[in-house]
Amino acid sequence: MTGGWCAVFDGKGRLAAQAAHIPVHLGSTPLSVRAVLRDLTLGPGDTAILNDPFRGGTHLPDLTMVSAVHHEGRPLFLLANRAHHADVGGAHPGSMAPGRSIYEEGIRIPPVLLVRGGRTEEGVLRLLLANVRTPREREGDLAAQRAALLAGERRLAALAERYGAPLLSRAAGELMDYTERVLRSVLAELPDGTTAAEDAMDDDGFGSGPVPIRVRLTVRGDRAVVDFRESAAQVAGGINANRAVTLSAVLYVFRCLLPPDVPANDGLLRPLTLRTTPGTVVDAVEPAAVAGGNVETSQRIVDVLLRALAPLLPDRIPAASAGTMSNLSLGGRDAEGRPFSYYETVGGGGGGGAPPPGPGRSGVQTHMTNTRNTPVEALEHEFPLRVTLSRLRRGSGGRGARRGGEGIVREIRVLVPCRASILADRGGTGPPGLAGGEAGAPGRIRIFRGRRGTDLPSKVSVDLEPGDRLRIETPGGGGHGTPRGRRSPRTGSGGAW
Repeated sequence: MTGGWCAVFDGKGRLAAQAAHIPVHLGSTPLSVRAVLRDLTLGPGDTAILNDPFRGGTHLPDLTMVSAVHHEGRPLFLLANRAHHADVGGAHPGSMAPGRSIYEEGIRIPPVLLVRGGRTEEGVLRLLLANVRTPREREGDLAAQRAALLAGERRLAALAERYGAPLLSRAAGELMDYTERVLRSVLAELPDGTTAAEDAMDDDGFGSGPVPIRVRLTVRGDRAVVDFRESAAQVAGGINANRAVTLSAVLYVFRCLLPPDVPANDGLLRPLTLRTTPGTVVDAVEPAAVAGGNVETSQRIVDVLLRALAPLLPDRIPAASAGTMSNLSLGGRDAEGRPFSYYETVGGGGGGGAPPPGPGRSGVQTHMTNTRNTPVEALEHEFPLRVTLSRLRRGSGGRGARRGGEGIVREIRVLVPCRASILADRGGTGPPGLAGGEAGAPGRIRIFRGRRGTDLPSKVSVDLEPGDRLRIETPGGGGHGTPRGRRSPRTGSGGAW
């Protein structure tokens, strides 16, 4: 498991509270819960599992579990736990390689019961474990997810016993109403009008690119319409984002406009209207490959929406951050013949100008992910891998009055034959600056055999031999404001068409 997220929903499936861990799950997990409610009836002791990207999931490695807290014969609350698993089958170890359809990316699970009445459905579990490379690891991670739900069930049941179910239900509704009021007040302070912005994914890994993402943002009073319908059609490669991922990115951006102590819940949805066209790169339909939509395209959706907001909030919107999670998967068999699968995301530079105004942060994950790097000691203890280089990428941040943050250089040497897969972006054009700032350095992927280095594309799977070193150099953030010694551009912040 490489990242997890927990949330509480009311009996109607509305998000009431969530852990502030991984933003890409913010708007997508509620759609998974609704899919469970459509297909199943959750009784006491039941737990559903699913990962279908076309039923509220994000991509196949994200397995979601849902259970219900019953009180007096009816569901009082629903609990959800989502975790990214290091392998869920498919054509490549790690289940995060470039692919042409969902069928190449791993096992696809519609809403089914994994636990019924407190007892594991062994047939369902065996079916799932038979389709992954590291079944013991998957079984342990699924048990951890189930344990988290059980802890939540006990605590909510205790609260209901102490304060009464009606009070808990009312409090959940009031939390949602509060968030809605705060967001409406923020929107009402913005000038009415329409702005627009455009950016693009480098490519899809199979020859299509650049792949434009376009947004038109309209603010009227205390409401906003976010329109992505002019974005590119979905592509062969796995950078397609489903609507759930796009919704998560939109909710994240508007959550960033609120005070830090305002809870993220269903109230964020109410003042916003999201418009997409099915069959586009921001609203993919099956059998589209989607592994990178969750981790890569979501970042670009954030980039363009922030850029559209820049003319409305010029003092609060930073330049573009790295814009990629630089996903790395490595898998094979260790010296004893045991299968292994390793997955990590590599941080980059934050955009300059982020509140409070200043330089971007260096060597961090930004926007739609909140995962941390794997400690070198843990990685080398668990896997036949050695980290030979891990440092900031000096000079990669874009110049500006407020410079972009620096990216990361991460190099791993493999000790056994294995297969590496990369899903990254911003390898052609670096993250753009804002308000006259310069772009950050684009990313770079290299493989070293001896002293010879070869550049790799940003979306690729490659076989490695013992001693090979794979180096990832992640993008720096864009700069904000005109650098000293350069005249200001006439276009100002450059956020609108």
